[in-house]
Amino acid sequence: MRLNRTGVVAGIIYLGAGFAWLVLGAPDNPWLVGAWLVIVAVAGAFIPGEANHVSLARAYLAAPAFVYALAGQYGFLAVAVAVAGLTDLVDGTVARRFAHPSNFGGGLDPVVDGLFMGALCIGLALGGAFPLWLALVVIARYLLPALGGAVLLAMGQRPQLRHTLTGQVSTSLILVLVGGVCLLRGLNQDPSGLVDAAEVVIPIATVATYAHLAWALTRPAGVVDAGQKGVPAKSRRSL
Repeated sequence: MRLNRTGVVAGIIYLGAGFAWLVLGAPDNPWLVGAWLVIVAVAGAFIPGEANHVSLARAYLAAPAFVYALAGQYGFLAVAVAVAGLTDLVDGTVARRFAHPSNFGGGLDPVVDGLFMGALCIGLALGGAFPLWLALVVIARYLLPALGGAVLLAMGQRPQLRHTLTGQVSTSLILVLVGGVCLLRGLNQDPSGLVDAAEVVIPIATVATYAHLAWALTRPAGVVDAGQKGVPAKSRRSL
């Protein structure tokens, strides 16, 4: 990849918004958040495509989510989760609008989901608001498929990186359940019932995602799924 105008412009906009928030909001650990914003902006300068930078918003939000969760600032945290969820809903629409859906975008989406949800859940766990084991399950939900894709690439295969139904459902459930915990705590309500539900639903959704991915990887490479037209047959693998 090389430096591109879309990435540079998006990075400047995100950095401007991020540092304005640091000055006005004065969050805990501002140096940690500021350093993370710069790291993501530098990496993003080499990423093409408008939709990819909508997705990248979740990577920018990872550090604020961690800081808010760790500090128990649940109202602000619920807003961060809501914004992250909104970008997850619209990035595909933006890709289709600009006619730039890509294999790279399909791979970037779960990576930034994992960064955001991992930071959020670990922050909540360290702050005592979420079970640590469940936070680790959430991280594994995104980390293991990413490692699987890396292994396939190392073996010389070219996996077709795209969403699966179970993957989309599990991400939506995690966002709703964890976001609901943040919202209830922000409203000084007892979130224990929602945490109990998360302890059941999130592991089941994670296992279902793994099972679906394993099934998809065993399918013949020549099978064309909806939305995969135009993808070379030899590269049709799902993650």
